[in-house]
Amino acid sequence: MSYRIPRCRVLPLPDHQVSFEIDRQERLRWHFGPQYSRPFIYPFYGPSRISLTRMGHPGTVSHDHHRSIWFAHPKVMGMNFWSENNDQGTYCRQQAWLAYEDRDDEARMAVQIGWFDGHDAAPLIEQDLVLAVRTTSAEETVLELQTTFRPVAETLELGESTLGPLGIRVSAELSEYFGGGQLTNTHGDQGETNIFGKPANWVDYSGPVQNDEQEGITCFYHPENINAPVGWHVREDGWMSASVCGKSPLLLKRSMPTTLRYLLWAHAGTVDKNNADTLFEQFAQTKPYVVKPASTRHREFEIHRSKNSSTDV
Repeated sequence: MSYRIPRCRVLPLPDHQVSFEIDRQERLRWHFGPQYSRPFIYPFYGPSRISLTRMGHPGTVSHDHHRSIWFAHPKVMGMNFWSENNDQGTYCRQQAWLAYEDRDDEARMAVQIGWFDGHDAAPLIEQDLVLAVRTTSAEETVLELQTTFRPVAETLELGESTLGPLGIRVSAELSEYFGGGQLTNTHGDQGETNIFGKPANWVDYSGPVQNDEQEGITCFYHPENINAPVGWHVREDGWMSASVCGKSPLLLKRSMPTTLRYLLWAHAGTVDKNNADTLFEQFAQTKPYVVKPASTRHREFEIHRSKNSSTDV
């Protein structure tokens, strides 16, 4: 019997890790061990196979909770799910994986994550997360993240904050202060002062990865997301985040779960605005993922593109 190995693969590893590979080369790794306060992605490789993200701040231990690429929020019913240096005992824990899918076009994973206050056995928030990893014709890495937040209670408020729920800490080399990097947004604005809080479809952090090579990460915020185009929290020390709750709280409803979609593009060279705008338009036209019971025997769930704009993860 002939068998063709898919180009894009999800590879479970020991110690609560999952590697995403394309053509047998790792593009990123998912960590969900119980020793951490929340799951995260590290490394996130650029075309040179050097990670464009890092763990923690280059200059202070006060930001050790910055775990490369991760989800968190500082104001959940008055509790801090952002900082790890607090006595509230809050944490996020992967409770189950639903699907691993190897395909030629992209590798897909769906997981369920609980947000716990450190006291109750049941989570405050149930988070469904889909990761899809693919490549471009230039062998760059594209990561699509779709997260759905569903409170266990009928409603739950995420307080006003420019932080989260998605955080990205770039490598020291890419940052403006510690390296030779440059922040740029949709409008061509550059630098922390000109970008902070300003609505934009995307923000990019590009800089040197080796002396003669430049690479970067562009983060896209889907136009069907709440508050799109969103303002951004960016810092010259190597940080960027779409500020979903930057101007007002977000009320989560169990009967109407909130879904947010992001795209991360690990590209060669400094950001090309025309290419970034094209990728944004392509992303804008895609439908959300849905996770449904499998139609075949040896799988419990399968991941598909929706036929409409709603999701039922």
